[in-house]
Amino acid sequence: MLKQLQIENFALIEKLSLSLFPGLNILTGETGAGKSIILDALDCALGGKVSSRVIRRGSDRAVVQAWFAVTPPVQAWLQTEKIPHATEDLVCSREITTRSSRSKVNGTVVNKQQMQSLRELLLEITAQGQTVLLAQPDTQREWLDNFGGEELLQVKAEVRQLYYAWEKAQRTLQERQQREETRLQQIDMFQYQLKELEEANLTDPDELEKLEQESKRLSYVVDLQTQSYAVYQILYQNDDYPACIDLLGEAENILSRMTTIDDSLTPILELIQSALAQVAEAGRQINAYGSNLEADPDRLDLVAKRLRQLKQICRKYGPTLADAIASAAKLRQYLHSLTEEEQPLAVLEEQLQLKAEKLRTVAQTLTELRRASARLLEREMVKGLQALAMEKVQFEVQITPIPPTPSGCDQVQFLFSPNAGEPLQPLTEIASGGEMSRFLLALKTCFAASSPVSTLVFDEIDVGVSGRVAQSIAHYLYRLSRRQQVLCVTHQPIVAAIADHHFHVAKHILSEPKEGGKAKERTYVTVSYLEGESRKHELAQIAGGVDVTDKPKGGRPKTTASASALAFAESLLEQAEQLKLSLA
Repeated sequence: MLKQLQIENFALIEKLSLSLFPGLNILTGETGAGKSIILDALDCALGGKVSSRVIRRGSDRAVVQAWFAVTPPVQAWLQTEKIPHATEDLVCSREITTRSSRSKVNGTVVNKQQMQSLRELLLEITAQGQTVLLAQPDTQREWLDNFGGEELLQVKAEVRQLYYAWEKAQRTLQERQQREETRLQQIDMFQYQLKELEEANLTDPDELEKLEQESKRLSYVVDLQTQSYAVYQILYQNDDYPACIDLLGEAENILSRMTTIDDSLTPILELIQSALAQVAEAGRQINAYGSNLEADPDRLDLVAKRLRQLKQICRKYGPTLADAIASAAKLRQYLHSLTEEEQPLAVLEEQLQLKAEKLRTVAQTLTELRRASARLLEREMVKGLQALAMEKVQFEVQITPIPPTPSGCDQVQFLFSPNAGEPLQPLTEIASGGEMSRFLLALKTCFAASSPVSTLVFDEIDVGVSGRVAQSIAHYLYRLSRRQQVLCVTHQPIVAAIADHHFHVAKHILSEPKEGGKAKERTYVTVSYLEGESRKHELAQIAGGVDVTDKPKGGRPKTTASASALAFAESLLEQAEQLKLSLA
């Protein structure tokens, strides 16, 4: 139960403390007086979406605190979350600054998920604008599932897991099928490339350079023979002039004689002797080279063909022959990885089929639970709507099969007929505004019956109704408040009259002094507890029975309740007391 709400610097509220009680608590006031601001602040305290724009102008922060009685489910939640609890009350607070927003429970900072799970144990806020949600099949399905309770929600969670597993298996199979096609194409390409490289018989990374050198030698064999013979003549043997070896031999003879006179010339002699041996050896080698040179057109043609082949290989797999050899090794590795044993497609198809069958089985269980919950919801809703002056109402939860989704294989649609003899049709297509309001009230009441929340909040749930229907809503709310605390914003005097506790919300404009200038006006929201004559006058005002007593220049007219309106208000209060006695 909500015990107290404290609001500071929130929108038009500078500072406000509101104490609430068991039973039916009613908030009334003119349109725009700030009633919805109070409910917005309560929503904010319990983790509702909010921005820094709610901070009252001139302040740097807004603070909202809500005190709740601790119930066994809340006590269990506190123990699970390891949040200290020393009193009978639970304090939920929210501080909003221009840069941040922070929620606390009993002084301990909590995150959004924690606050949301706690909120589900504390209260349910229902606004008339939520009727828009009734047009959404997904929302109708969600509400039916919540009504179904823990067993249904557990099966729904299992369906969600199975759906994602089935969806993943589908993607795996599709990717595997696409990969198989690509794999076969790659194998064909790699096998062709590897065959080309292997047929080239690449073993020596320097083969290209060696062949180019051999090609040059074979192309110029005659020139090489002539030039090698010329070198031989210069070094070793020449009939026309002395060869290098002859000159060195003569120099050796002269130096030999000189060393007999001066042995310091011996090192020079040794150099000449060494040169003589090297020239002789060079002569013999160049002679052998020239003698071995032979013209070989067949070999030259073979080398040219090999060179063309290797250059083509380098262009495709190079740029060097070493790179081409490395490419062959890589291709072998690629082929090995592509031809390794991979899970066969048949196995993946079988796994997908098993997951699909499991999903269908559990989804069917979910459908059966939904149908059972739907029948129960139909009975409860008809009972509730009949209590709200819709005696001939028909209501049905239509469940039709759809392809698998994370929420199962069902589409849920609420069908409705408020009048006898009229066929059932989708709720949002035929229900009037007043009927939608009553439908939402009955629906949320059905949910609250199986919910741990102890406080129900209704924001103008009676919009669009009047007369006997408004009286039915008043009776309904009062009966509901016997088992749960109810906080309701209303403009209906019949609903306000039956309240256990009546609060009036008002907006005031006050002038604030300003140094050295004109006074500045500020708006303030206040809440007062009504009883006795003040309550009677408020009911008369709501009923519209007012007399204008004064009209200040530039301001709103001051009004008082007319005598007839006061008499009407008094009769409403008397009827409400009689009803309470009969219900008691």
